[in-house]
Amino acid sequence: MQTLQAPSGGESSQINAYATPILAQEAVAAGSAAIDTVSGATFTSQAYKKSLQSAIDQHG
Repeated sequence: MQTLQAPSGGESSQINAYATPILAQEAVAAGSAAIDTVSGATFTSQAYKKSLQSAIDQHG
């Protein structure tokens, strides 16, 4: 799974580099957007879950 767009610059880049692989792994294992928030990456996790759920809804 690949993140199509993520915030970048400064601390955001570091957080995303850490969090997005974890979120992707959890999403694949869960088979849904019902995944846990990564500690220290609350906003990234919430945005990731919302975006993933939107993609799932579109592909029904």
